[in-house]
Amino acid sequence: MNRGVLPQFWAGKKVFLTGHTGFKGGWISVWLSMMGARLAGFSLAPTTKPSLFDAANIVDLYDKSYIDNVCNLNQLRRSMKEVTPDIVIHMAAQPLVRYSYENPIETYATNVMGTLNLLEAVRSCPSVRAVVIVTTDKCYENREWIWGYRENESLGGFDPYSSSKACAELITAAYRQSFFSETAYAEHGVAIATARAGNVIGGGDWSRDRLVPDAIVSFERNEILKIRNPSSTRPWQHVLEPLSGYLVLAQALYEEGPVFNGAWNFGPLDIDTRSVGDLVELLIDRWETPVSWEQDGVPSLHEANFLKLDCSKAAQLLGWSPRWSLERAIESTVEWQRGFRRNGNVFELSKKQIESYLSD
Repeated sequence: MNRGVLPQFWAGKKVFLTGHTGFKGGWISVWLSMMGARLAGFSLAPTTKPSLFDAANIVDLYDKSYIDNVCNLNQLRRSMKEVTPDIVIHMAAQPLVRYSYENPIETYATNVMGTLNLLEAVRSCPSVRAVVIVTTDKCYENREWIWGYRENESLGGFDPYSSSKACAELITAAYRQSFFSETAYAEHGVAIATARAGNVIGGGDWSRDRLVPDAIVSFERNEILKIRNPSSTRPWQHVLEPLSGYLVLAQALYEEGPVFNGAWNFGPLDIDTRSVGDLVELLIDRWETPVSWEQDGVPSLHEANFLKLDCSKAAQLLGWSPRWSLERAIESTVEWQRGFRRNGNVFELSKKQIESYLSD
């Protein structure tokens, strides 16, 4: 069944979104507002300057915007009770691999205890019917094999970030079995799933130590881009791809309950699982001025060489599949950044790109 994102479903729904000040949070906020959802957000202040949250005035889309830390259980619980949401989407996280080496305690606190707190808050909020907890494709035990990881593969994580996300998966599974079991669904009424996405790109991402944001900064300064490992292969996708998956999954959880519990992969087609070098060359081809890159020696930290997702479960059971090729994703990213540099209305530009995505 091809469900698709249904505007009529989201109209009037109360959505509690953690991480609404982040890159993914900004994009999904615009999308939900376009469909008439009533939004409440809980997150730290934006961690970059500029940020999509500020550039697109995302705060104006929210009935309630709580600037706080998901490690603050009491405030998280109070905020959720005040909002009485129908649906919770948990995206607040420390999302950077290299930063996790520098700040492992903060990474585990945010990604593990933050998820635990979110689930505790849901336990005390009887209005909630569907919960989507966003983790990552890096939660798998990476064996460097050439086929995609399925949702029933072993969890792992070499670095603190990947490990912390695997822990978040285990915590969610434990809470689902202990407090939100399928057999007791008539009593608690909550369906919970985790979503594992690939490497996302798109306009409005200024995070440190991410390939496309680093490339754009270098190109805008007319500097040579330094790349640690051009042969590493990742499941690249535009940010709207996994967001559409989260929304479709939330719809299914809300309408059909625990039959859609569990873990779900949302990644690109196999053809778009490409190397770092390939992606940079595509970006260079679409840049307005001549730019270049070079390898920056041997990587100083462990990085997986090959990572791919098997998304057949989402395709068969949710009717979800990616819409944009990597080439289209790069074009949209460059277009967005060009609009930002020209002081354009990036909120309207973001809406236009969402509309374009939906029409394809």
